[in-house]
Amino acid sequence: MAKEATLQVRMDSELKEQAELLYKQLGTSFAEAVRIFARQSVEDRAMPFTMHLSSGSSKRTLGIANGKYKIPDDIDECNSEILEMFGEKEI
Repeated sequence: MAKEATLQVRMDSELKEQAELLYKQLGTSFAEAVRIFARQSVEDRAMPFTMHLSSGSSKRTLGIANGKYKIPDDIDECNSEILEMFGEKEI
Protein backbone atom coordinates (compact mmCIF):
# COMPACT_ATOMS: atom_id res chain seq x y z
CA MET A 1 0.00 0.00 0.00
CA ALA A 2 1.44 3.34 -1.04
CA LYS A 3 1.86 5.91 1.69
CA GLU A 4 0.36 9.00 0.09
CA ALA A 5 -0.87 11.08 3.03
CA THR A 6 0.77 12.69 6.04
CA LEU A 7 -0.90 13.04 9.43
CA GLN A 8 0.22 15.71 11.87
CA VAL A 9 -0.86 15.55 15.49
CA ARG A 10 -0.05 17.98 18.30
CA MET A 11 0.68 16.39 21.65
CA ASP A 12 2.75 16.88 24.74
CA SER A 13 6.41 16.15 23.94
CA GLU A 14 6.83 13.97 27.04
CA LEU A 15 3.82 11.84 26.04
CA LYS A 16 5.27 11.50 22.53
CA GLU A 17 8.63 10.34 23.88
CA GLN A 18 6.95 7.84 26.20
CA ALA A 19 4.82 6.45 23.35
CA GLU A 20 7.83 6.18 21.03
CA LEU A 21 9.78 4.29 23.71
CA LEU A 22 6.84 1.97 24.39
CA TYR A 23 6.33 1.09 20.73
CA LYS A 24 10.07 0.62 20.22
CA GLN A 25 10.05 -1.87 23.11
CA LEU A 26 7.09 -3.60 21.43
CA GLY A 27 9.12 -3.91 18.23
CA THR A 28 7.29 -1.32 16.17
CA SER A 29 7.08 2.43 15.76
CA PHE A 30 4.64 5.07 16.95
CA ALA A 31 3.76 5.76 13.30
CA GLU A 32 3.00 2.07 12.67
CA ALA A 33 0.86 1.96 15.84
CA VAL A 34 -1.19 4.88 14.47
CA ARG A 35 -1.59 3.05 11.12
CA ILE A 36 -2.73 -0.11 12.98
CA PHE A 37 -5.19 1.98 15.02
CA ALA A 38 -6.65 3.53 11.85
CA ARG A 39 -6.82 0.20 10.00
CA GLN A 40 -8.61 -1.51 12.90
CA SER A 41 -10.99 1.46 13.37
CA VAL A 42 -12.02 1.28 9.71
CA GLU A 43 -12.43 -2.50 9.80
CA ASP A 44 -14.52 -2.39 13.00
CA ARG A 45 -16.25 0.86 12.02
CA ALA A 46 -15.61 1.88 15.63
CA MET A 47 -12.85 2.69 18.08
CA PRO A 48 -10.70 -0.45 18.44
CA PHE A 49 -11.15 -0.44 22.20
CA THR A 50 -14.00 0.04 24.64
CA MET A 51 -14.29 3.56 25.98
CA HIS A 52 -15.67 4.11 29.44
CA LEU A 53 -15.17 6.43 32.35
CA SER A 54 -12.66 5.24 34.89
CA SER A 55 -13.96 4.25 38.30
CA GLY A 56 -10.95 6.01 39.77
CA SER A 57 -9.71 2.84 41.44
CA SER A 58 -7.47 1.73 38.57
CA LYS A 59 -3.85 2.84 38.47
CA ARG A 60 -3.54 2.05 34.74
CA THR A 61 -5.41 4.81 32.93
CA LEU A 62 -4.96 6.60 29.65
CA GLY A 63 -6.12 10.21 29.36
CA ILE A 64 -8.02 10.90 26.15
CA ALA A 65 -9.51 14.33 25.56
CA ASN A 66 -10.77 15.52 28.95
CA GLY A 67 -11.64 12.07 30.34
CA LYS A 68 -9.76 9.05 31.62
CA TYR A 69 -10.22 5.58 30.15
CA LYS A 70 -9.09 2.34 31.75
CA ILE A 71 -6.50 0.11 30.06
CA PRO A 72 -7.52 -3.53 30.57
CA ASP A 73 -5.13 -5.47 32.81
CA ASP A 74 -5.13 -8.35 30.29
CA ILE A 75 -4.24 -6.15 27.28
CA ASP A 76 -1.05 -8.12 26.54
CA GLU A 77 -3.08 -11.30 26.03
CA CYS A 78 -4.30 -9.88 22.69
CA ASN A 79 -0.85 -9.53 21.06
CA SER A 80 -0.96 -12.86 19.17
CA GLU A 81 -4.47 -12.19 17.92
CA ILE A 82 -3.44 -8.73 16.69
CA LEU A 83 -0.41 -10.13 14.86
CA GLU A 84 -2.57 -12.78 13.20
CA MET A 85 -5.14 -10.16 12.22
CA PHE A 86 -2.52 -8.22 10.29
CA GLY A 87 -0.72 -11.27 8.90
CA GLU A 88 2.47 -10.67 10.83
CA LYS A 89 4.67 -13.23 12.53
CA GLU A 90 5.21 -13.25 16.28
CA ILE A 91 8.39 -11.63 17.49
